[in-house]
Amino acid sequence: MVNSANFLTGYVYEEVNEVKTYFSLREQNDKLARENAELRRILFNKKDSTSTLEKDSVKGYDKIDVIQSKVVHNSYNTSENYLTINSGSLDGIKPDMGVVSSQGIIGIVEKVSPRYATIFSILNVKSKINAKVKRTNHFGSLIWNAKNAGYVQLVEIPRLASVKKGDTIVTGGNSRIFPENIPVGIIDKIYVDTETNYYTLNVRLFNDMTNLNHVYIIENKHSNEIKKLEAETKKDE
Repeated sequence: MVNSANFLTGYVYEEVNEVKTYFSLREQNDKLARENAELRRILFNKKDSTSTLEKDSVKGYDKIDVIQSKVVHNSYNTSENYLTINSGSLDGIKPDMGVVSSQGIIGIVEKVSPRYATIFSILNVKSKINAKVKRTNHFGSLIWNAKNAGYVQLVEIPRLASVKKGDTIVTGGNSRIFPENIPVGIIDKIYVDTETNYYTLNVRLFNDMTNLNHVYIIENKHSNEIKKLEAETKKDE
């Protein structure tokens, strides 16, 4: 009976310890995600990662801010996919902010409520994001043909570009939403569009878009200024 009691007590303690460890790991993961958000904010603001980031007492850290959040809903099996995160306007989330994970881009904030926001996924046939071939710097538009959740397409790449299978695709420098050089994926196949004579690159995503958890929302503090200026320029044309 004593042996049985000791066994039962040990088993209960072990189970309780595993439960405590589980919640402790979850807390540690959340802490790491917050730390990653801070590191990404620093990196997005620095072209030279070895230099010291200096804070301006009035403007704060340069133009990019990063907010950490979690995915609470994710669709990836329709032609127009969206995600929902558990952060909203109370956390500083606004429409048109870029969303990334530790592996690469995910999408753009669409609608916002006080505590939640919906994300316009890159797995959406209406998505169009500026991206480039990292090795050659040739730009194009990142779209999705709705055929496979693991691949997107980079179109409008000129034939003079020396692209090859395995080249890395990253975000371009012509976006007010995403900083330059955020990872997207690698070239899996290369096609020639017979109508336009441009390359269409099939890109295998770094992100597993069917399994997302922690995400990072990017705020470009100069975005509204750029948007307003561009709107005024088009109006004058």
